Amino acid sequence: MIRISTIFIAICMVLVAASLGLLLYAVAGISGTESAIVALTALTFLILYNAVSMRLRDRSDVGGQIADLSRGTADLARQVAEFGRRLATIEARIASSNSANSDRIQSVVGEINELGGLVRQLATTVSAHEDLMAGNAPVSGPAPVARQEPDAPLDLMATFEEERPAAPAPAPPPMRPAAPAIQTQTANPVQTANGRNQTQLLATLRNAIDENRIDIFLQPMVSLPQRKVRFYEAVTRLRDERDQLVAAEEFISIAEASGLIGRIDNMVMLRCVQVLRRLMVRNKEVGVFCNVAASTLGNSTTFAQYLDFLEANRALAPSLVLEFKQSTFRNLGPAETENLAALAQRGFRFSIDHVTDLRIEPRELADRGVRFIKVPASLLLDPRQASASDIHPSDLSDLLGRFGIDLIAERIEGERAVIDLLDYDVRFGQGFLFAPPRPLRPEGSSATAAPNQAQDIQGSNGSGISSSGATSAASAPQRVTGNAALARRI
Repeated sequence: MIRISTIFIAICMVLVAASLGLLLYAVAGISGTESAIVALTALTFLILYNAVSMRLRDRSDVGGQIADLSRGTADLARQVAEFGRRLATIEARIASSNSANSDRIQSVVGEINELGGLVRQLATTVSAHEDLMAGNAPVSGPAPVARQEPDAPLDLMATFEEERPAAPAPAPPPMRPAAPAIQTQTANPVQTANGRNQTQLLATLRNAIDENRIDIFLQPMVSLPQRKVRFYEAVTRLRDERDQLVAAEEFISIAEASGLIGRIDNMVMLRCVQVLRRLMVRNKEVGVFCNVAASTLGNSTTFAQYLDFLEANRALAPSLVLEFKQSTFRNLGPAETENLAALAQRGFRFSIDHVTDLRIEPRELADRGVRFIKVPASLLLDPRQASASDIHPSDLSDLLGRFGIDLIAERIEGERAVIDLLDYDVRFGQGFLFAPPRPLRPEGSSATAAPNQAQDIQGSNGSGISSSGATSAASAPQRVTGNAALARRI
């Protein structure tokens, strides 16, 4: 539009100058040359006048725009200053909040450290008191009974209090000899097997598998030093024709040699899944450790059935931990490695037990899906392991933790071991000190239990504390040991 108006003005100026020249030539009688000069002079003046007027008009417009821009700049400066003030206020608030949070964290850390020191002092005092009582106890007839009583009663954990088996004789006297038989299985396995030879034990094993007499016992794994139950290990027990228990250590080798271990693993895994579903009704954070034999991992037919069942229960993978021996991981073949990777791809975690030495490669184990390693407490506290392994046992927990592996100290039988393991920063513990393996009660049988067997346990520490009022007179002088004594003293 500006260009059209400029062209129109130029045409008008040319017409005015030409008209002036023609008027002088026709009316005034001036020659054509003089008329043309006058016309050009008039056109020049018109052009100069138009240029000067346009320049003045543009200067006024630019001045107005500059004024508007200065006002906008001033407003922008005021807004920036306001934003700066608000940002400074926010930073001051954040700094004060961080300072307050750091003060609170420091106070909480100080209280936690103080509580940890108090717990250690309390555990030391309890241990010394128990040692003193054990040293002053008479060596007469009642003394052995007093030492076996803490393990004999069926003190079930709160999460599976209703899962104690409906044994043929639910009263305490029949259950007392059963617990010592399980506890002494490593010391005298022939006593549990009742003197059977391998042929008789193999026949008993076949009958037990055919008649579904493979039972599951649960032993808790607790956090240290809080002693809260975090996991359970499923321990396999076999019942013979006379309902006598046979420990797994006595028939596993025969089952592997005869090819029956695959059927046993499938039955145990089925029971573990059933138990885990029942436990997760009350506590979603509970987990179950289930042992798997090396031959099951290497047998393609058995492992295919095993994998199909685990695939159907893949939702339980975060809470179901598959446990293998250390020798199994050290002797993995191509087939075992592939099957192990298939389990890891489905989200199942692994644990290693039966550890015989501390020559452990945490990076390799973590890459294969291992998240727990169970080491006997005696092995961790053995001074000779410091020179026999590449790392000191006190640094093993930190090393494994860098790769996402938790260290579990198993076979803990005394309070002194717990105190030493706390110095090693061990987070989980398992052993007869906390609770021995306990049988499960079938669903629906809780109503038939005898009143003198109904006992409670604090779910925060995982050790049995009797709450039944029908306790016998013989249990009155019974000395409570382990975590139960610690809980009662608190």
